[in-house]
Amino acid sequence: MSALGHDAQRADAAIRIALADDQALVRSGLKALLSGFDRICVALEAEDGETLLAALADTPVDVVLSDIRMPGMDGFALVRALRERGDDTPVVLLTTFDDDALPLRAAEAGAQGFLLKDASPEDLYDAVVRVVEGETLLQPVSTDPVRARFRFRDDSAPVDTFNEREVAILRLLAGGYSNREIARSLFLAEGTVKNYVSVILDKLGTRDRTRAVLKAITLRVI
Repeated sequence: MSALGHDAQRADAAIRIALADDQALVRSGLKALLSGFDRICVALEAEDGETLLAALADTPVDVVLSDIRMPGMDGFALVRALRERGDDTPVVLLTTFDDDALPLRAAEAGAQGFLLKDASPEDLYDAVVRVVEGETLLQPVSTDPVRARFRFRDDSAPVDTFNEREVAILRLLAGGYSNREIARSLFLAEGTVKNYVSVILDKLGTRDRTRAVLKAITLRVI
């Protein structure tokens, strides 16, 4: 039986979340943590990716939080299935395993975030808010494994060269920094950083920050 459920008591919350995890205790724990924040409503929960995927067709949410390793449809497959049917709901993938390859695989699948399950409640809440606002939350990865993974890919060259400021911003994007954090680091206005990011995406011919970072690494821009 599915553990699919609704939280009607918090239906007026600003951010609606769907949870997928095959362990009932983990789902209950995550739900309890998230429900402690005023802006959060856990609208759906399921024990596997396939069940959640079906439920999301009828009940849209703002963010999906999914375990990576589940029987049947795992977290990576869930993200790919959502993207293939044109659903761009932000997804944050959760895991207990600290593996350098997982953030890269999360990005390749189309997820906006990756987080270890031992993160603090505040970090989890921050991740939810940031991906809702259009940011990505992928921990920094070594550029060498990324290049090795894509060394046979025929990526086209960027349409233009990158100046020193754009390279600096790309490096910070690769580190998982938000526009606000980049602005503080480089002493720029947040709006200026957004403009730089738009230019960078255009130069790399990509539509989102994660793919821009991956392409910049493979092309040795950073």
